[in-house]
Amino acid sequence: MFAKRVSIEQVEEGKDLAPKFDADGLIACVTTAAESGEVLMLGYMNAEALQKTIETGEAHYYSRSRKVLWHKGATSGLVQKVVEMRIDDDQDAVWLRVTIPGDASCHVGYRSCFYRSVPTGTPADKPVELTFEENEKMFDPKDVYGDAPNPTIL
Repeated sequence: MFAKRVSIEQVEEGKDLAPKFDADGLIACVTTAAESGEVLMLGYMNAEALQKTIETGEAHYYSRSRKVLWHKGATSGLVQKVVEMRIDDDQDAVWLRVTIPGDASCHVGYRSCFYRSVPTGTPADKPVELTFEENEKMFDPKDVYGDAPNPTIL
Protein backbone atom coordinates (compact mmCIF):
# COMPACT_ATOMS: atom_id res chain seq x y z
CA MET A 1 0.00 0.00 0.00
CA PHE A 2 2.87 2.40 0.75
CA ALA A 3 5.49 3.46 -1.77
CA LYS A 4 9.20 3.20 -1.09
CA ARG A 5 10.76 6.58 -0.34
CA VAL A 6 13.20 7.26 -3.19
CA SER A 7 13.69 11.02 -3.40
CA ILE A 8 12.82 14.31 -1.77
CA GLU A 9 10.90 15.29 -4.90
CA GLN A 10 8.81 12.10 -4.76
CA VAL A 11 8.03 12.56 -1.05
CA GLU A 12 7.37 16.31 -1.09
CA GLU A 13 5.88 16.90 -4.54
CA GLY A 14 4.77 13.49 -5.81
CA LYS A 15 1.53 11.54 -5.60
CA ASP A 16 3.00 8.47 -3.87
CA LEU A 17 2.01 7.81 -0.27
CA ALA A 18 5.42 7.05 1.24
CA PRO A 19 5.08 7.67 4.99
CA LYS A 20 8.15 8.03 7.18
CA PHE A 21 7.71 6.07 10.39
CA ASP A 22 10.03 6.86 13.32
CA ALA A 23 12.55 4.47 14.90
CA ASP A 24 9.68 2.79 16.79
CA GLY A 25 7.70 2.31 13.56
CA LEU A 26 5.22 5.09 14.40
CA ILE A 27 3.89 8.25 12.78
CA ALA A 28 2.18 11.07 14.72
CA CYS A 29 -1.48 11.77 13.98
CA VAL A 30 -3.33 14.95 14.93
CA THR A 31 -7.10 14.45 14.99
CA THR A 32 -9.55 17.35 14.77
CA ALA A 33 -13.32 17.73 14.70
CA ALA A 34 -14.50 18.01 11.10
CA GLU A 35 -17.04 20.75 11.79
CA SER A 36 -15.24 23.04 14.24
CA GLY A 37 -11.57 22.27 13.61
CA GLU A 38 -11.07 21.74 17.34
CA VAL A 39 -8.09 19.54 18.18
CA LEU A 40 -9.44 16.34 19.69
CA MET A 41 -6.32 14.27 20.22
CA LEU A 42 -2.77 13.42 19.26
CA GLY A 43 -2.20 9.74 18.62
CA TYR A 44 0.27 7.52 16.84
CA MET A 45 -0.14 5.04 14.01
CA ASN A 46 2.02 2.16 12.96
CA ALA A 47 1.83 0.89 9.37
CA GLU A 48 -1.09 -1.42 10.19
CA ALA A 49 -3.10 1.36 11.87
CA LEU A 50 -2.49 3.72 8.94
CA GLN A 51 -3.48 1.01 6.46
CA LYS A 52 -6.67 0.11 8.39
CA THR A 53 -7.63 3.80 8.66
CA ILE A 54 -7.28 4.18 4.90
CA GLU A 55 -9.15 0.94 4.19
CA THR A 56 -12.07 1.42 6.62
CA GLY A 57 -12.50 5.19 6.82
CA GLU A 58 -12.43 4.87 10.62
CA ALA A 59 -9.53 5.97 12.82
CA HIS A 60 -7.13 3.29 14.03
CA TYR A 61 -4.12 4.07 16.19
CA TYR A 62 -1.28 2.22 17.85
CA SER A 63 -1.29 2.37 21.64
CA ARG A 64 2.26 2.99 22.78
CA SER A 65 1.47 2.05 26.40
CA ARG A 66 -0.45 -1.14 25.62
CA LYS A 67 1.53 -1.93 22.47
CA VAL A 68 -1.57 -2.92 20.48
CA LEU A 69 -3.55 -1.75 17.50
CA TRP A 70 -6.47 0.36 18.70
CA HIS A 71 -9.71 0.99 16.78
CA LYS A 72 -10.81 4.28 18.31
CA GLY A 73 -14.29 3.93 19.78
CA ALA A 74 -14.56 0.13 19.50
CA THR A 75 -15.26 -0.09 23.27
CA SER A 76 -17.06 3.22 23.85
CA GLY A 77 -19.01 3.44 20.60
CA LEU A 78 -17.35 6.80 19.91
CA VAL A 79 -15.89 5.64 16.58
CA GLN A 80 -14.07 8.36 14.68
CA LYS A 81 -15.34 8.49 11.07
CA VAL A 82 -12.73 10.03 8.79
CA VAL A 83 -14.04 12.94 6.73
CA GLU A 84 -10.61 13.91 5.42
CA MET A 85 -7.11 12.54 5.84
CA ARG A 86 -3.96 14.48 5.02
CA ILE A 87 -0.25 13.87 5.30
CA ASP A 88 2.32 16.63 5.81
CA ASP A 89 5.02 17.74 3.37
CA ASP A 90 7.69 15.22 4.35
CA GLN A 91 5.10 12.53 5.11
CA ASP A 92 5.99 12.03 8.78
CA ALA A 93 2.73 13.28 10.31
CA VAL A 94 -0.95 12.61 9.59
CA TRP A 95 -3.96 14.89 10.11
CA LEU A 96 -7.44 13.41 10.41
CA ARG A 97 -10.68 15.40 10.32
CA VAL A 98 -13.35 13.23 11.92
CA THR A 99 -16.95 13.08 13.05
CA ILE A 100 -17.84 11.20 16.22
CA PRO A 101 -21.24 10.03 17.43
CA GLY A 102 -21.81 11.45 20.90
CA ASP A 103 -19.38 14.28 20.11
CA ALA A 104 -16.68 13.14 22.57
CA SER A 105 -13.22 11.81 21.93
CA CYS A 106 -11.32 11.65 25.20
CA HIS A 107 -11.37 8.46 27.31
CA VAL A 108 -11.61 10.72 30.40
CA GLY A 109 -15.06 11.82 29.18
CA TYR A 110 -14.29 15.26 27.77
CA ARG A 111 -14.89 16.27 24.16
CA SER A 112 -11.19 16.81 23.47
CA CYS A 113 -8.11 15.26 25.03
CA PHE A 114 -6.83 18.85 25.24
CA TYR A 115 -9.34 19.93 27.91
CA ARG A 116 -6.84 21.91 30.04
CA SER A 117 -4.68 24.90 29.20
CA VAL A 118 -1.21 25.67 30.47
CA PRO A 119 -0.65 29.29 31.50
CA THR A 120 2.49 30.89 30.18
CA GLY A 121 4.54 33.43 32.10
CA THR A 122 4.75 31.35 35.28
CA PRO A 123 8.11 31.84 37.03
CA ALA A 124 10.33 28.74 37.07
CA ASP A 125 10.25 28.57 40.88
CA LYS A 126 6.42 28.39 41.00
CA PRO A 127 4.25 25.34 40.28
CA VAL A 128 2.19 25.51 37.09
CA GLU A 129 -1.57 25.31 37.69
CA LEU A 130 -3.62 24.01 34.78
CA THR A 131 -6.92 25.66 33.80
CA PHE A 132 -9.88 23.50 32.78
CA GLU A 133 -11.27 24.72 29.45
CA GLU A 134 -14.06 22.14 29.34
CA ASN A 135 -16.35 22.32 32.36
CA GLU A 136 -18.39 19.19 31.90
CA LYS A 137 -17.79 15.70 30.64
CA MET A 138 -19.67 14.38 27.62
CA PHE A 139 -19.94 10.92 29.22
CA ASP A 140 -19.03 9.12 32.44
CA PRO A 141 -15.97 6.92 31.79
CA LYS A 142 -17.02 4.46 34.52
CA ASP A 143 -20.31 3.85 32.70
CA VAL A 144 -18.39 3.13 29.49
CA TYR A 145 -15.20 1.41 30.66
CA GLY A 146 -16.10 0.18 34.13
CA ASP A 147 -13.82 0.55 37.14
CA ALA A 148 -10.72 -0.83 35.46
CA PRO A 149 -7.69 1.43 35.93
CA ASN A 150 -6.51 3.26 32.85
CA PRO A 151 -3.50 1.32 31.53
CA THR A 152 -2.07 4.45 29.90
CA ILE A 153 -1.51 6.27 33.22
CA LEU A 154 1.33 5.42 35.58
